[in-house]
Amino acid sequence: MPRNQEVIRQWKLLHVLESARHGITLNALSTELNVTTRTIRRDLAALQEAGFPLYDLRNDDGRALWHIEGQALSGLQTGFTLGELCALYLSRKLLETIGGSPFQRDLKNAFERLERELSPRMRNFLDRLPVVLATKPGPKDPGNHIEGVTAQLLEATLHFRCVTMQYNSVSSGRIKNYIIHPYRLVFAQGGLYLLAFVPAYKDVRTFAISRIQGVSLAKKTFTPSKEIQDDIFANSLGVNTGEAEQVKLEFFEHVAPYVRARVWHSSQEITYSSNGSLLMTMHVCHDWALRSWILGWGPYVKVLEPNKLSKIIEADLASMTSLYHSPSN
Repeated sequence: MPRNQEVIRQWKLLHVLESARHGITLNALSTELNVTTRTIRRDLAALQEAGFPLYDLRNDDGRALWHIEGQALSGLQTGFTLGELCALYLSRKLLETIGGSPFQRDLKNAFERLERELSPRMRNFLDRLPVVLATKPGPKDPGNHIEGVTAQLLEATLHFRCVTMQYNSVSSGRIKNYIIHPYRLVFAQGGLYLLAFVPAYKDVRTFAISRIQGVSLAKKTFTPSKEIQDDIFANSLGVNTGEAEQVKLEFFEHVAPYVRARVWHSSQEITYSSNGSLLMTMHVCHDWALRSWILGWGPYVKVLEPNKLSKIIEADLASMTSLYHSPSN
């Protein structure tokens, strides 16, 4: 039997036990997990050996009911339920796959402190859980300065300190100096971003942390002059704060099953045509994230509304076509 299957079954067993407030019989566990009572007994013994607080009590009918202690790590001030503890371990694997995450060292230190409260056998079991959850690691950022920059920006954000920042601007192609009031750090689209008020522009701008060359914290503090909504990029398929407009797209039959299988934006509404195509309406801003997403579907999508977006996509396609029909090719 694959080892992953055993881990998954035991993980489900812990959940069933935790949900059964008044206990549960071996036969009921066997039915719930669709395995024999012999397998359930073996799993219970393995989990007990690993340090999980499992025990059985007989009820008035003489039947043995299995229970699990309500909290693990009860020695901590708040304690954790087993579900919470396992979720932390699974979440660590997700965070570890973020390319260039500036929190890797802090994450490692936090779990080292947490693991000191676990028995070696329980820790070994929890370390096996991530094998049932795979993620694709992002590319590692070669810059070693990001961690330090992030720490300084967190300090400035928490204490409302003005910052002088050197930023490698894409639009100008040069390093620019800014005086900023950092408002918030946001993780989106696989990267870390800074939302900061720029007094020179009298507006809040978005900066990619990976493009910040250096920061210097001033003693001078600021008072936030603008409110930032919780989901700052709500109107975009990417990282943008533009105004939302209605977009209507037709996806042809060949890709319709793939399109309807996911929620691409919270505003999307889908209807179906008799010819098998799919119509999607969204309220999003017309940024490069939207255009690249549309272009990514190739010849299987058509922009129906608005006309100006249709013209932009048409121009993008014409530019792409010219690359393959230039004299050099």
